Amino acid sequence: MNRFILAVSASLLAVGMAPGPATAGVSEEDIANDQTMTDQVVTNGMGRHLQRYSPLDTLNKDNVQNLIPAWAFSMGGEKQRGQEAQPIIYDGVMYVTGSYSRLYAIDVMTGAELWQYDARLPEGILPCCDVINRGAAIYGDLVIFGTLDARLVALDRMTGDVVWRDKIADYKAGYSYTAAPLIVDGMVITGNSGGEFGIVGEVQARNAETGDLVWTRPMIEGHMGTLNGEESTMTGTLNATWPGDMWKTGGGATWLGGSYDVDTDTLVFGAGNPAPWNSHLRGAGTPTEGNTGDNLYAASRVGLDPKTGEIKWHFQTTPREGWDYDGVNEVVAYEDAEGNKRYATADRNGFFYVLNREDGAFIDAYPFVKDITWASGIGDDGRPIFNEDNRPGDPSAAADGGKGQVVFSAPGFLGGKNWMPMAYSQNTGLFYVPSNEWGMDIWNEPVTYKKGAAYLGSGFTIKPMYEDHIGSLKAVDPATGEWKWEYKNEAPLWGGVMTTAGGLVFFGTPEGKFIALDDETGEELWSFQTGSGIVGQPVTWDMDGEQYVSVVSGWGGAVPLWGGEVAKKVNYLNQGGMVWTFKLPRQLAAN
Repeated sequence: MNRFILAVSASLLAVGMAPGPATAGVSEEDIANDQTMTDQVVTNGMGRHLQRYSPLDTLNKDNVQNLIPAWAFSMGGEKQRGQEAQPIIYDGVMYVTGSYSRLYAIDVMTGAELWQYDARLPEGILPCCDVINRGAAIYGDLVIFGTLDARLVALDRMTGDVVWRDKIADYKAGYSYTAAPLIVDGMVITGNSGGEFGIVGEVQARNAETGDLVWTRPMIEGHMGTLNGEESTMTGTLNATWPGDMWKTGGGATWLGGSYDVDTDTLVFGAGNPAPWNSHLRGAGTPTEGNTGDNLYAASRVGLDPKTGEIKWHFQTTPREGWDYDGVNEVVAYEDAEGNKRYATADRNGFFYVLNREDGAFIDAYPFVKDITWASGIGDDGRPIFNEDNRPGDPSAAADGGKGQVVFSAPGFLGGKNWMPMAYSQNTGLFYVPSNEWGMDIWNEPVTYKKGAAYLGSGFTIKPMYEDHIGSLKAVDPATGEWKWEYKNEAPLWGGVMTTAGGLVFFGTPEGKFIALDDETGEELWSFQTGSGIVGQPVTWDMDGEQYVSVVSGWGGAVPLWGGEVAKKVNYLNQGGMVWTFKLPRQLAAN
């Protein structure tokens, strides 16, 4: 009997239970039904559609005040920094990743550590936005996660021993990996990070049991995909929307991972900023008849065939991108009030988009932040109506050729919404969108590509826009764009949101508060101070008739590193690294 079984057996005996038989591991059926199987959380997003909604209602508006801490787990050591992970819950064990590419297995009854895996990261890794990790995937008896040196590691879920390890890309060229992998039909699907280093965004599919590569799909026009080790098809058409050789280092990192829509059998991944940020170098500042400057497929959502990696459709949220408005934000599948199959995505550019799930076609778009300067709206074709005066100036037009005209743009480059996932409630039909109200001074500069060096061609300073708040959690009606309510927070919001059938909306703040709101009114019903800023993603599950809620606390992420004047406002916040787990005791559920 290995040390995992011994530890779990001891925990079960401590509460008067005999350990059951070993399970056969996580199946495709388990993953497909994750939202409805409330004793587990085996997908990032609590379902591959990423709704982050639980049908559990044991914990509800009437009794949430009785939610109490069950245990807390320290991630230990000096490796604090940002903790952005979502826990995975399966067979009495929580699997959660930590900063610096660590993974822990924790007994969900006691909070005791069962094992820990610490990746041996090489010198010279180049993570742009903190040394975070957003979570693992689980399949069969494997727990799979990515590391900051752009590798994928599969561990035995019982022991933490390495089963296979594979290289996603070359970390020396600026590649890294921070997202939670996605499992579909026995394949593990990953993206890549590194958009600030002139890399090329790509989606890769591997056999989850062996790590063998099945297909690849680059996100920038002109690059070739592969299938079963052979070249398949080119992405787009060479030089259709890119000038010269700029496509070779075109960015478009797929750094947030993707979702899967079972109804249309479609993977949906977002592609980040085109490289460099200086849009004039990419032909996006002044399009010509021979080149639109759209720089496909950067700043886009892309639908892929999960069997081959072929592109089924794309929708570009910010063509001619020039403000670092990545297109990676999660795409959530849902049905509207009439039963139409829809996608929703809240873009970094400040607009909330509704798309058709059959073909990714544009349906509608609405602003979800108060002040947007770069565009006056979205046209009927889904393209932005640009305010050309708000594009950072061309450095080559400057008198000294060194710095283009400075403009103030909103949202700031960290986005109306950045990576932090929103949630959809089947209870209300609303999306709960963690947003930030900030702008930036931004300008362009000359830049040339050098392997492993920052490839921006821009300078910037993030600035707050209001005295009383930066963070804003909004309840958005996807049918009308109406904000049903808004919860304001002094510091930026940078963590995920979860909703439940009990009428609750859970999220955390950089000030350390873990909060439950009324999903209809936004009223605060419960909170708990975790001791460090929350940039993690909450989950809930039931065990032995009691409902549990967990969240990782640990301040960090991009804001302290890139936040300019905003970073100065929040430099008093403490780092940490704790997994907090709460439960509603059975005897208090009816109160």
